[in-house]
Amino acid sequence: QVQLVESGGGLVQAAGSLRLSCAASGSIFSINAMGWYRQAPGKERELVATITPGGYRECADSVKGRFTISRDNAKNTVYLQMNSLKPEDTAVYYCYARARISSSNPYYDDYWGQGTQVTISS
Repeated sequence: QVQLVESGGGLVQAAGSLRLSCAASGSIFSINAMGWYRQAPGKERELVATITPGGYRECADSVKGRFTISRDNAKNTVYLQMNSLKPEDTAVYYCYARARISSSNPYYDDYWGQGTQVTISS
């Protein structure tokens, strides 16, 4: 199995910054995409940003120019640098990884972290 452990959430004022980290560990053969989703109270979980092993990035329009996703493939870790934070960024942020757990299994499965709370005060 694959475990994802997030860190870096917290409470900051609007216009501030936070950096989230997520490290994958366990029985990992390879990891494809990694990324972040978020879920605000009363809303559905939404994609924030993803990144491939080669560095191709996608992000939601609502965070473009403010959030930057990056990863360290050697450490199986993905980061989310969040700048110019707004109250509407308040949510639980979930890390995910699309991983293979063995060379004999060609399929990738999605694994999720437990979530980290990000709260932005106005």
